[in-house]
Amino acid sequence: MASTYLTSGNLSSAGNQKKWTISFWVKRAKLGVTQGILDYSVNSTNYYNFTFKSTDGLTMFNNDGGTVSYELEPSMKFRDTSGWYHIVHQYDSEQATESNRAKLWVNGVQQSSWTNENYPSQGANTKIPNSGYPINIGRQYRANTNVQYFDGSLSHFHFCDGYAYSASDFGQTDANGVWTIKTSPSVTYGTNGFFILKDGNSVTDQSGNSNNFTVGGGTLTNTEDNPSNVFATWNPLYRTNATSFAYGNTESQSPSTGGFAGISTLGASSGKYYAEFKLQAASTSYEACIAVMVGSSISGNDLPSGYPEYTVGSYGIRQGDASSGNAFWTTEAGGRTSGAHHGGFSIGDTIGIALDIDNNRVYFSKNGQWNNSGSWNSATPSTYLTLISTYGDGQYLFVSGDSSGGNTAKWSANFGNGYQQTTAVASAGTNASGIGIFEYDVPTGYTALSTKGLNL
Repeated sequence: MASTYLTSGNLSSAGNQKKWTISFWVKRAKLGVTQGILDYSVNSTNYYNFTFKSTDGLTMFNNDGGTVSYELEPSMKFRDTSGWYHIVHQYDSEQATESNRAKLWVNGVQQSSWTNENYPSQGANTKIPNSGYPINIGRQYRANTNVQYFDGSLSHFHFCDGYAYSASDFGQTDANGVWTIKTSPSVTYGTNGFFILKDGNSVTDQSGNSNNFTVGGGTLTNTEDNPSNVFATWNPLYRTNATSFAYGNTESQSPSTGGFAGISTLGASSGKYYAEFKLQAASTSYEACIAVMVGSSISGNDLPSGYPEYTVGSYGIRQGDASSGNAFWTTEAGGRTSGAHHGGFSIGDTIGIALDIDNNRVYFSKNGQWNNSGSWNSATPSTYLTLISTYGDGQYLFVSGDSSGGNTAKWSANFGNGYQQTTAVASAGTNASGIGIFEYDVPTGYTALSTKGLNL
């Protein structure tokens, strides 16, 4: 949702400014910057904001004529870019006990440790919900000053006007102790209440109030990634200062000072997984590379030094040039070994990877055709690289990048979310697992790298 926001249009009437509840699921894509989630602004000194801070904290506060009437900021930091948070905020200023006037739950747990803990006075109004101005979701607006957009994904966004609900009204703990979503909670929404982004990117109000939103700017895309099934993306925690990420971390570009563009947020030590990677740009015609790599090649939050093609525990393909050919490679403790060649690929081509950990193999395709002894002409996986099962920790990740200093490569990934950048796949291929949407046919027995895929 970077540079994208939703707007309700000017509210036609005031609601209950003493009692309301906000509930939503959120997956962050970018850290270290201020990002607005919900905003209601009259002007630069009268507004309500619900915002991720540049410190990766979360704050909710009401400004009344230049005076902050209440502000809560939990001590916890929100730095997980691989999973979803469920956040519920209840406001009920008529409560006699100060700490009962504003509450916050994260993934079902009520917060009790605060960086800022400033409760409203009894009976105090907030600016939201009031008439004459819009509710904005996905940006911090403050009447056209200090605009800060949210970068990531939002799902199941509720606002209950005049009702105080807790996290258990919107979520529940499953048999494995995991906090999960209630897709149709039994709640009441009141005059200005709404329920949008239910099971997709629809901004049509599902509460029955017809308080519909519109896309105020940018492009709102759908994704298979959701609180019930989290898909891999490129991991922004593994980066250099020059690595750039976009489109909810499904696209990453390698810096000229290092060869890695992206490393997947999820990995696996068993099973069969399929993903698609489109080469969007490259500074040369032969250095872009795509691969799988064992997780033990990564130390802490540091990218491996060097390039995917020369990192121990990597298995992949590069574009190749006149001297080295369109090469496969296997890199183990003894160094890089070239395997069979492929038929070449260029900017705009989509490389499919079928990772078969159970049988220690990895296959590559181009635009739906699998490599077969140097040509892209097989309808099913054929020529493969052998994974050395005794090397490393046995957990494999997808990686992308380039193979030489001073060069860059930009790769966008479809781990099953159904998009390349903001473009939906043109004609979805077959997928017997039913998990994820891909451009080309998923090989028999393979599935997407997602939480459901990992648990098949």
